[in-house]
Amino acid sequence: MTKLTRAAIVAPIRTAVGKFGGSLADLNAGQLGAVILKALMERTKIDPARVDDVVFSQGYGNAEAPAIGHWSWLAAGLPLEVPGYQLDRRCGSGLQAVINAAMMVQTGQSDVVVAGGVESMSNVEYYTTEGRRGTRAGGLMLHDRLTRGRLMSQPIERFGVISGMIETAENLARDYHISREACDAYAVRSHQRAAAAWKNGLFDDELVPVEIPQKKGDPKIFAHDEGYRADATMESLGALKALEAKAIPGAVVTAGNASQQNDAAAACLVVAEHKLEELGLEPIAWFHSWAAAGCDPARMGIGPVPAVERLFARTGLGWNDIDLVELNEAFAPQVLAVLKGWGWSDDDSRHDMLNVNGSGISLGHPIGATGGRILANLTRELVRRDGRFGLETMCIGGGQGIAAVFERAA
Repeated sequence: MTKLTRAAIVAPIRTAVGKFGGSLADLNAGQLGAVILKALMERTKIDPARVDDVVFSQGYGNAEAPAIGHWSWLAAGLPLEVPGYQLDRRCGSGLQAVINAAMMVQTGQSDVVVAGGVESMSNVEYYTTEGRRGTRAGGLMLHDRLTRGRLMSQPIERFGVISGMIETAENLARDYHISREACDAYAVRSHQRAAAAWKNGLFDDELVPVEIPQKKGDPKIFAHDEGYRADATMESLGALKALEAKAIPGAVVTAGNASQQNDAAAACLVVAEHKLEELGLEPIAWFHSWAAAGCDPARMGIGPVPAVERLFARTGLGWNDIDLVELNEAFAPQVLAVLKGWGWSDDDSRHDMLNVNGSGISLGHPIGATGGRILANLTRELVRRDGRFGLETMCIGGGQGIAAVFERAA
């Protein structure tokens, strides 16, 4: 069997995360992708012509920037000879982009691959499926791609109608007996940890400022996550009404303990070990292993449990080997259900290595960029803590989970 080449993670970076309709709303996804790609080339000082491929994720792709990895590369003014493509594993897309790039490098297909992702949820369009052949009378139905994508994340013919991801989180809250109070307490912790990380400059090295053109005067510089609530308390979150209060008795998901709709971009280089010295690149981590698994679409949030179980079974790793865990926070009850599925108790010491600088509830969940956003902070936190292995995992709308392990390089 041919020995695989080690795949190095180099310079994982991200933009700050914008609110839905917030500071980044004037830039579409293709433009955001161009910003992060140009910044990555500048940060690493690599000759862009040495890049073999660009793997970019986007959860809500459309015809405005098809094959967005290639589109954004060209929009950044980078070499025409470099190809690129787009992938979609919903919430796990950004991590999957890094995984795909790593496998390309491991197998010798490529030496240098750009991996990343982008999302501009503020610019996701309304569309119709009825206009191609026209209508004889009446109007056309326009679908909001954001809500429609959640509704249609699984075949209705097989699984029935699942109203959206909130419903799946409420199912887990009921299955695992998770209270509203527990959800709000977890969310407060997420917001507080994000605020502390910003206060202590823990995101400084990974952030790429974005210039926002203005009608008059100089561009506005956007370089700070917009969604976290530094003043979040049990009282303030407890005052929020459950989003499905009318439809679901005892509903627990609120705007304060759920992830947000966001805009952002993230990227890194994935490089063959034997090319690092020649290219003058310093890795921050090595790609180690990964796994994905399917689950009930109506309980999609539990996906990290079978994904991590499969990853550990394949690699021989276990919880005692892991120094940091990044479990994307789609919803507080989803996180708490996963922790119960992993067998973590409420007072488990492993909570101290979980989402140490906040996650989706506080920092946001820009679907295609989330995996890269997490990787940018996870790898730097491994260095700060002198840890060895970091686990990145997330649930995926439609009923999947994905997980990957990265090993600190320095």
